[in-house]
Amino acid sequence: MTKKARVAVIGTGWWSTYAHIPTLKEHPDVELVALADIRADILPQLSKHFRVEKTYTDFRQMLAKEPLDGVVVAVWHVSHYEVARACLERGLHILLEKPMVLEARHGRDLCELARKQNLEIVMGYPWQFLQLSLRARGVLQSGSLGRVHFISNVFSSSPLHLYRGDDRSDQPEMASHYPLIGPGDVYSDPARSGGGQGHLQVTHSAALMFFLTGLKPSSVLALMDNLDVRVDVVNAIIARMDNGALASVGSTGAMHGGSGKLDIQVYSNNGWVDLDYIAGTGVIHHADGSTETLGPAPGEAGLSQSGFPDYPSRAPANHFVEVILGQSVNRSPGECGWRAVELLEAAYLSATRGGQAVSVASLYR
Repeated sequence: MTKKARVAVIGTGWWSTYAHIPTLKEHPDVELVALADIRADILPQLSKHFRVEKTYTDFRQMLAKEPLDGVVVAVWHVSHYEVARACLERGLHILLEKPMVLEARHGRDLCELARKQNLEIVMGYPWQFLQLSLRARGVLQSGSLGRVHFISNVFSSSPLHLYRGDDRSDQPEMASHYPLIGPGDVYSDPARSGGGQGHLQVTHSAALMFFLTGLKPSSVLALMDNLDVRVDVVNAIIARMDNGALASVGSTGAMHGGSGKLDIQVYSNNGWVDLDYIAGTGVIHHADGSTETLGPAPGEAGLSQSGFPDYPSRAPANHFVEVILGQSVNRSPGECGWRAVELLEAAYLSATRGGQAVSVASLYR
């Protein structure tokens, strides 16, 4: 018999109840041991719905009492570091939702602690599990296209209502998105979210960029616009990478119409890669002049932002189980989340300084 992975979930908000918990409950090699959330009023409903008997309002008490192999961490952004570190200190693998943390030094600390403890941090970035991502990454990091010198990275989406504190959970069309609980007003509150479009959306496209190229940011300059809300909605970021390449990372959360846009182009000396993540397609322009067309692998659909069933939302939790059981190497490692945090922390700091360049090294002083 296959050993079952004993897993708990800390943070039972809308994404956990939509993606992570259903995935773990249906996985034949998982025992979902317990749920933890500081909101005592929602735990009875979740316990009954998911048939998980043990619930906790104090995650540390759960960690002390329950024998576990891994934990899903999906709490408010500002609490990621505290909860993730506590899990690693208990010797547990973690599936950590994005953004990894809010400060670069905390990202470094988690990666170093995991390495020291021989543990894995699986980041909750679904797009990294697509075959087009894996193929593009393999080609880019093989060196066959030469040195990367420019990256264009654009993510346009429409969560402006979330930044206004309206999750639209009272609307019938949101029932499939929020089967049990909506996000409420958390994304409109910088005290809990740490920021807006940067931490909700740019974290995805930035982590993808670092996953594909293996590069690291060395300096960043940025301008941001909050429009009429308390958090950033529009981001214009320029970064220099550790190999000297330049990257343009842009995003808006105020897109009107359409299903979103996430495009990444990576230009190298001897070829380039063009990826359209919403369509789930791409093209690799090889050094010999040939082109390779990438499309959805069997079972992968076009990735409509407005239709979650087409989004690979269950990939991180399924992969987390494989990692715990030693069936796979980590395909969404913590370092991608850490590099995205470096970019974003420097970008937020630069924006407060009117677009002045910020050295990533200065974040650790």
